Amino acid sequence: MKIAGAFVFVGLVALCCALTSANQVDIDWSQVKPIDEFDHYWQRLPAEWQIYRTLQPNRRIVNGVEALPGQFPYQIALLSNFGTGTGLCGGTVITNNYILTAAHCVVGATGVATGGTAILGAHDRTNANEPTQQRISFTQAGISVHPGYDSSTIRNDIATVRLSTPAVFNARVQPVQLPARSDSRTYAGMEGTASGFGRTSDAQPATSPVVMFTRNPVLSNAQCNSFWSTALVQAQNICLDASGGRSPCNGDSGGPLTVQDNGSLEVGIASFVSAQGCASGAPSVWVRVSFFRDWIEQNSDFVFRA
Repeated sequence: MKIAGAFVFVGLVALCCALTSANQVDIDWSQVKPIDEFDHYWQRLPAEWQIYRTLQPNRRIVNGVEALPGQFPYQIALLSNFGTGTGLCGGTVITNNYILTAAHCVVGATGVATGGTAILGAHDRTNANEPTQQRISFTQAGISVHPGYDSSTIRNDIATVRLSTPAVFNARVQPVQLPARSDSRTYAGMEGTASGFGRTSDAQPATSPVVMFTRNPVLSNAQCNSFWSTALVQAQNICLDASGGRSPCNGDSGGPLTVQDNGSLEVGIASFVSAQGCASGAPSVWVRVSFFRDWIEQNSDFVFRA
């Protein structure tokens, strides 16, 4: 999806971690493409959903700004391996063992990804010499996809990934906060922040090597459905305004939508946006994290606060 709105920079976070053996994972970036460019997402679209073929999974942040190094220590680049290539998505650190992302980032036309690499602590994901990067592999056995995930209706678009070795927390690698069980807010009207390594322009196919972000208002589902419909945007979704053409785009799928609440609170996981373009002005649609609290606890070692 494309991220609408411009990001406001926050204070620079100092480096504190040394290069580890995990950083030596060799990645051929010429073989990596945004997950949205794979043809599995709409392969089994039923006839009654043909009207929505113009939808696309989340892409890169367009009309956003470059983040400061370390500004989003929970942001990762997720590389999932399929028989047809390697898909680029976003994701977030929720514990030192688990990543939260979208189901369509780890499920392809032939099934669940065979494994992949999570790149943590990166400002420039392509620079293996960044001393802050941790490149950690994951296996197919470490991927948990919501059993109700349906690519044809974009329902339950959520997954967790267990890292093969635990991440090392430091100034550039930190877990994001998730909504407490007592938090019943819709977040409508709050300022939402979207970040990722996706495309920065509808006109340019290349994804961003560096973290980009934007800030826009979170919409109520009623406001969002004035653009979409109740068939697509339901209680399990949350939407971000895309006024000014600032939105997520290809490569941002699975990444975080956060609000500020005593720190960065992840309220959404990038799911889909209109294929008319990331800068089309149509609200980006996200998985509502609070809707899936039980499932997240059951499929990770994260424990929600009361």
